[in-house]
Amino acid sequence: MTWIIEDAKSQRQLASEFMENVEKDNALPVVGAHDGMSSLLARKSGFKHVYLSGGALSASKGIPDIGLLTLEDVAGRAREIVRASNLPLLVDVDNGFGEPLNVARTCLEMVEARVAAIQIEDQQIPKKCGHLNGKKLIPKDEMVKKIQMIKQVAPTLKIVARSDAYAVEGMEGMVNRLKAYIEAGADIVFPEAMKTEADFRHIRKEIDIPVLANMTEFGKTDYINMETFSDIGIDLVIFPVTSLRAAAYNVEETYKVIHKTGSQQSVLDKLQTRKELYEILKLHEYEEMDTKIDRTVLPGELEENK
Repeated sequence: MTWIIEDAKSQRQLASEFMENVEKDNALPVVGAHDGMSSLLARKSGFKHVYLSGGALSASKGIPDIGLLTLEDVAGRAREIVRASNLPLLVDVDNGFGEPLNVARTCLEMVEARVAAIQIEDQQIPKKCGHLNGKKLIPKDEMVKKIQMIKQVAPTLKIVARSDAYAVEGMEGMVNRLKAYIEAGADIVFPEAMKTEADFRHIRKEIDIPVLANMTEFGKTDYINMETFSDIGIDLVIFPVTSLRAAAYNVEETYKVIHKTGSQQSVLDKLQTRKELYEILKLHEYEEMDTKIDRTVLPGELEENK
C-alpha cells in the first residue's frame, strides 16, 4: 500500500487531477484495475488514472455482474486501489445502491475512500452488463434526483452519468436523458453500448461536456483506437475488464500446465519474478522505515556476493 511510504493525495486533489486530465485535448485512456496489484501495474505502465468496474469486481469475487455487489464490497476495493496506487480512481457504483438517500451514503463512502469520481447508471436492479440484452431503465426524473443528491452531499466527487437508454429508447431517447443529467449536475456523460464511430460522432455533436467511451472487449462496440477517439472529440476511454480477463486467462493457462506436468517450471518465463514483485511492492522502502527489519536478500544474491 503506497500510502504508507508516500504522501497520500487527498480526495479533493485526486478529483481535481482527474478532471484536469479529462479536459485536455486528447482522449484520456483509463484502464480497469480490479485490485491493488493491477493498479500498481497500471501505474508502472504509465497510466495516470484507473477504473474500478463492477463487472470486474464481481468476477473477481466469483459472481456475475447482476447487482449482487454490496456497498461494502465496492468501498473496500476502492480504498484498496487508491491506497495502493495513489492514482485518481473512477468507480462504477451501478445505481448507487438504491434511492437518493442510499446514493448519499454511497458517495460519502467513496469520498472517505478518496475516490476521484463515480459512475452511476440509469438501470433498474437487478441490472445487466451494458452490452447484454434485456436492460430496464428507471425513469429519467429518478436519475436526476440521484445526481442532485450527489452534488448536495459530495460536491468534490466528480459524477459520470451513464445511460443505458440506447438499447431501450434509441439514440434520441438516450440523448434526451443525457442532457437532463447534465442539467442536474453531471460532470461527464457515458453513453453505454454505442456501436460505431458514427454513433460517437453523433453524441459529440449533441453533448457539450466531456464524454466517456467504453472500449470493452467482446461487446457491441466496434474496436476504435485512441487516435480516432481523440479525432472524434471523446474525452476519456475506459478499458474496464481487460485486467481481469488477462489475469484470469493467464492464471488458467498456468494452472493447466501445473495440472498436466506437475510443475510450473516450463512457464517461468511468463511469470512475474520475485524481484519484479518486490520492486513493484516497494519492499525495500518498507523495510527502510524500520531499522529492526533486516533488508531482504533474494535467493541467489548471497552466492553472487561471496
